[in-house]
Amino acid sequence: MQTPFKVARHQHSGSPHFLHSLLEPRALIEAALLPASLPLLMLAPRGDGHPVLLLPGFMADEKSLFVLKAFLSRKGYDVHTWGLGRNLGFRSKHASALPQKIRYLNYITGRKVSLVGWSLGGVFSLYGAENSLECVRSIITLGSPVSMDAQGSQSPSAVKALYRLVSHRLGSAAHTMAPRAKSLREHRRLAVPTSCLYSLGDGVVPPQEATINGDPSMHENIRVPGSHIGLGFNGIVLSVVADRLAQPEGQWTPFVPTGLLAQVWRALPHDEAA
Repeated sequence: MQTPFKVARHQHSGSPHFLHSLLEPRALIEAALLPASLPLLMLAPRGDGHPVLLLPGFMADEKSLFVLKAFLSRKGYDVHTWGLGRNLGFRSKHASALPQKIRYLNYITGRKVSLVGWSLGGVFSLYGAENSLECVRSIITLGSPVSMDAQGSQSPSAVKALYRLVSHRLGSAAHTMAPRAKSLREHRRLAVPTSCLYSLGDGVVPPQEATINGDPSMHENIRVPGSHIGLGFNGIVLSVVADRLAQPEGQWTPFVPTGLLAQVWRALPHDEAA
């Protein structure tokens, strides 16, 4: 069995499988099954109280982060949401406001901030961290387009059309091709522990875009099961996020499932088929 933890972009090419995109509403089933994950969630490690900033995905707002916020708060973290309303695409005012938010949380708590971004929120977390790196403890992305193909985004046509309608008539390329954005998503990786969670069943962001190449002592890709829309209330994802956030500051090590999570992990399919 090949390990699902690598520091290399997944070899998938092209857009997400059409069936995965069509079945994204299965996220409702994932939400309904969350109570079945309670034993796993209860055994997830507790945190040390450091601040955690949650960032929503495209077209989502703070309410979409309810499960993540409630779970991490119960685990002992000082959880905050970005406070910028609905995520309507990559906007310069948001990119400018995030480093200020991160620095503020660092100032009032006296501790470095961990960033957890879902989908486009993960891209925002990279930009926010870049300009406040001394205040950032770790970054976790959930199905986020953190890498870019040479031919541009491979997300489904419907997602691209929605982005053009809501955010910019030229689509995501209008934002992602900016020099700083392009550099972060093509080759330059921040010197901060970064965990990219991705799913082969993601119907929105293809695996090769949700994974990164990087330094194995600081960067990792973790494959999880589930849909894109369901990542924020997927019991396995929540357990992995808790594990990553519980890493002692300055002593980050790559993910290795333990305890009940390890048992669940062994039961999951780990083939490399795209």
